[in-house]
Amino acid sequence: MKHDDMKMHDMHDMDHDHGDMMMHGGHMMHMGNLKQKFWVSLVATIPIIILSPFMGIKLPFQTTFPGSDWLVLLLATFLFFYGGAPFLKGAKGELAEKNPAMMTLIAMGITVSYGYSLYAFIANHFLATQTHVMDFFWELATLIVIMLLGHWIEMNAVMSAGSAMEKMAALLPGQAQVLDQDGQQHAVDLKDLQEGQTVLVAAGEKVPADGLVVNGQSQVNESLVTGEAKAVAKKTGDQVIGGTVNGDGTLTVKVKGTGESGYLAQVMKLIKQAQQEKSKVEGLADKVAKYLFYAALVAGIIAFISWFFLADLNTAFERMVTVFIIACPHALGLAIPLVVARSTAIAATNGLLIRNRQAIEVADQITMVLMDKTGTLTQGAFKVNAVQPTGEMSKTQLMAYMGALERHSSHPLATGILAYNDAEKITMSQAENVQTIQGIGLTGAIEGQTYQIVTADYLQEKQIAFDTAAFETLAAKGNSISYLIQGQTVLGLVAQGDQLKPEALTFIKALKKRHIQPVMLTGDNQQVAEKVAQQLGGMTVQANLKPEDKEALVQDYQAKGEVVLMVGDGVNDAPSLTRADIGIAIGAGTDVAIDSADVILVKSNPNDIMHFLNLAHATSRKMTQNLWWGAGYNILAIPLAGGLFAAWGLILSPAIGAILMSLSTIVVAINAMTLKLKN
Repeated sequence: MKHDDMKMHDMHDMDHDHGDMMMHGGHMMHMGNLKQKFWVSLVATIPIIILSPFMGIKLPFQTTFPGSDWLVLLLATFLFFYGGAPFLKGAKGELAEKNPAMMTLIAMGITVSYGYSLYAFIANHFLATQTHVMDFFWELATLIVIMLLGHWIEMNAVMSAGSAMEKMAALLPGQAQVLDQDGQQHAVDLKDLQEGQTVLVAAGEKVPADGLVVNGQSQVNESLVTGEAKAVAKKTGDQVIGGTVNGDGTLTVKVKGTGESGYLAQVMKLIKQAQQEKSKVEGLADKVAKYLFYAALVAGIIAFISWFFLADLNTAFERMVTVFIIACPHALGLAIPLVVARSTAIAATNGLLIRNRQAIEVADQITMVLMDKTGTLTQGAFKVNAVQPTGEMSKTQLMAYMGALERHSSHPLATGILAYNDAEKITMSQAENVQTIQGIGLTGAIEGQTYQIVTADYLQEKQIAFDTAAFETLAAKGNSISYLIQGQTVLGLVAQGDQLKPEALTFIKALKKRHIQPVMLTGDNQQVAEKVAQQLGGMTVQANLKPEDKEALVQDYQAKGEVVLMVGDGVNDAPSLTRADIGIAIGAGTDVAIDSADVILVKSNPNDIMHFLNLAHATSRKMTQNLWWGAGYNILAIPLAGGLFAAWGLILSPAIGAILMSLSTIVVAINAMTLKLKN
């Protein structure tokens, strides 16, 4: 098996369990079946609550029976190792990265609770202690259950079942039909396919790898991979991309790219790299948890040293443990998940699906929005505004030839030409061997002669003479212009205009009001892009772009210190969507683009982006408020619990600390539910 093939399949295998993973502290933490862990832990917690005291106080509903303390010990031990496992693993990862955060704070709380409670159990049952040593089994159980609930709420709100790389891998077939030297056909697993082998791709099958057509011709659907024309003619000598779907012909293909050398693998690699870089962004809750961890650690050590000299070892130990346990982030653990759950529910009712919590936290920092022209700012419904043949060719013949080629494409410009021909009842010629010229147009044969539909940039690049004055005049009116050529001769042009979306102008104005720079990305010519930008009140334009230029632009802007939001819809947009600080996919786009994005627009309405920014602003404000409520309790309780102000009669008992902790959690929950979207 080739190394490259192995790596490509490893990507798929690695990402298969993505639904059970979540981001924390700059790393992916495997949460296992979080829902199951929560319910099992809740069942184990109920008898602990009934059988053990609350911070040393026996509540009215609590009871005991002979051996009940042993049952509590067994259930608490099970909870610590089963329910606490995700947090212990997460803390291990955070400490390995020298970046303690929420997982470390939780792990410290449950470890100290369990360890001290185990000591208390041994002291009360097997050591000759004069006083009863208070345990914290009740607090251990409730902390684990609340933290599991918080993380389940958050993961359930923002995660989807799929992933970008899983959808990428799903584009490829499981096997390929390889032809040996004798022409015999046999099935080979895709992971065993090697460069130089020849494969047979039957009608309707997926192309197994990048390669060169050595025999046959067919129409190949490339839309899921490149976002370009749906039907692309392929014949001997043409290149095909792994993952595309063969039409009604049979192709014999010589494999040129497998594993990491293939197009899909390259896109997957870009997505993976961008995901890794984005995962380094530290969430607000993790930053707060980091400071609380250090604060609790320092306060606990100071409390231990102080009380060791002021009282005795047992008192010093108990004070330190009380500090660590009161520092447990019950409210902090729910502060963000509850807001996220409320926010995602509001977003869904407004045509937004939020898949990444960090997108909400980053939204207020956005300085640039990069977006396509066609379909985002314009309606994507082109209308023929001018037909200008040259020489002896008539308008009807020009449109018949162009229609013959364009009916092999689903590009919006092709749709406009075909609609014109239907309206004018023009009978189109028959074209053969039609194929797409990436970023340029089409080529094909009509009545034995080769014709091409190209752009003005192509004509200038190939130094083919054309009427530049006519081009300037038509382009200045916002038209996209296509030329029909034969060899080095221009036979005529068709100018088509697109209509702005009614809400586009409002959207651009709203961005500027927020001091966010809008940037138009288009494969169209500079004049058309500038005309559209002028109609929208002016904006930065990046024209004549090919699909691979987009990610490079995102990186360039980020390198200049810009915080970038990217809007896209195709597989070729997936690396850019992932690379951007926030990626927004249009709901009508491909699965890969959608799974690469942080936010999905159910409708292709640019104003929904403003709804997201407004909701994100309101959500961030609620997060900050909840973090202050959650962390504020800890900031006040930690020094009081440690007895650092005992000389002034200020000392917080564990019971009072627990009551304040519960009140803080209730306030956080109520505050989260008051989140609303103001348009």
